[in-house]
Formats: sequence, structure tokens, C-alpha cells
Amino acid sequence: MKRRQYQQEYDAHDDDEELQEEAELNAVSQFPDDEELIITRVERTKSREARYRISFGHYSLTVLEDVMIKYRMTRGNIFMKKDLEEIIIADERQRTYVQSLRFLEFKQRTRHELRQKLKQKEFAAPIIEEVLDRLEQEKLVDDDLFAKEWTRQRMEGQRKGKLWIRQELRQKGITNELIAEVLDDVSADAEFDTALTAGRKKWKQVRGDVQEKKRKTFPYLMRRGFSMDLVRRVMNRLMEEDGAEDAKEDEALLWD
Repeated sequence: MKRRQYQQEYDAHDDDEELQEEAELNAVSQFPDDEELIITRVERTKSREARYRISFGHYSLTVLEDVMIKYRMTRGNIFMKKDLEEIIIADERQRTYVQSLRFLEFKQRTRHELRQKLKQKEFAAPIIEEVLDRLEQEKLVDDDLFAKEWTRQRMEGQRKGKLWIRQELRQKGITNELIAEVLDDVSADAEFDTALTAGRKKWKQVRGDVQEKKRKTFPYLMRRGFSMDLVRRVMNRLMEEDGAEDAKEDEALLWD
């Protein structure tokens, strides 16, 4: 509950900062053209981010500390309006990067998921792609690793089948080629063991005779994303373990 409240306050603070920064970005267009602009004052803002207000007499803008340092925005230094426009773009790029790191603090995300989150914050599309490329180079966003870890966790932790996992990875924007590659690495024996573990637990939970256990366990495994053929194999194993006779399955009974 506290984490959810923290996240809501976090997002609300972000919105306030973005409105302020957007106004200041627009203010740069009011700077005089072809006139030397001398920095008269540099001061830290009250923003949660390390942002500094750079004043040029009556004009001012804010930038992140990293950007201020990179462009040597100290008192007495001189800039032209075109220089400041480039700096504003650099600041936007850095803000996008910092916001990405915030999103990644809570959980690992795919490139597609992070792109959608950044679009919601209304960052410029070209800058988003630049930042995503940078994050991939730094291995902070890695769809390959994400897909493998997601598959492992879903199979080992939640006992889900390939059909379920494939649908989830698609929703997260993982390419069909990568999904196929990752799921192909899961052996048939490994998926069978996963299904058997899930099925065995359900089988033991169901009260009643073998037919009742079959009727409840069969659709349970299907809903978890295991194929029909795999589920039938698991059911046969469970009936053998239960000591039931190897009789022909009654499909109507299974699905009622």
C-alpha cells in the first residue's frame, strides 16, 4: 500500500516538473537572436532532480546538473540563442534517460514497454529511440535476457506452459522470432515436468474419485497454457500414480 502511495506521489511530482520544464522550453524561443547572452546567475532549483536555473539577465532556463557541467554553464560565460537551443535538446535527451532509469528502478522492462511509458510522458519520439539504443548498449534494456528470464520464472515459479508464456511475451513487445528462439530452448521434458508438477498438485487438491479429479485437473492445465497433447500425457501419468485403470478418457466427463 505504501509503495503504491509512493508511486502516485512520485508520478504527481513528475507531472508538476514536466509542466514547469515545458514552459521554460517554450521560453527559449523568446531569447533574442544574434545577441550574446551572458550568464548572470546560476542557482539550484527546488526540483527533486538536480536542476539548475541559468539566468541571462531577464531571461532564464533550467537544465540538469549533468548538462550544466557538460556545457560549462557558469557565471560569465557567453552563449548564443542557437547554442541554447542545442543545449535544450541535450537536456531533453538527458531527462528522457533519467526518467527511463526511474522506470527501471521498479522492475525490468522490455524496449516496447519502456517506449510506451516514455510516450505517456510525452518525450519526443526520436529522442526516445536514441535513449533506448543507449540503454540497450549499456545492457540496461535487454529483450533477449528479459524473455529468457521471464520464461524461466513463469515455468519454474508459476508452472505455466509455453502457450501462456508466448502470449505474455507478445504483449510485452518481444518479437515473434525471439519468442520462438527462447521457447525452442525449453526442452519437452522440462515443460512436461512443469505440467506434471502443476497437475499433481491440483490432482491432490480435488476431492472425489478419479473421474472427478480428471474433470477438474484437465481444464486446469489447459488454462495454464499447456498443449492438449501434453496435458493428456500428464493425465495418463497422474492416473497411473493414482492406481487407476488405463481406460479410454470420457471427453464429455472431462469438460463438463
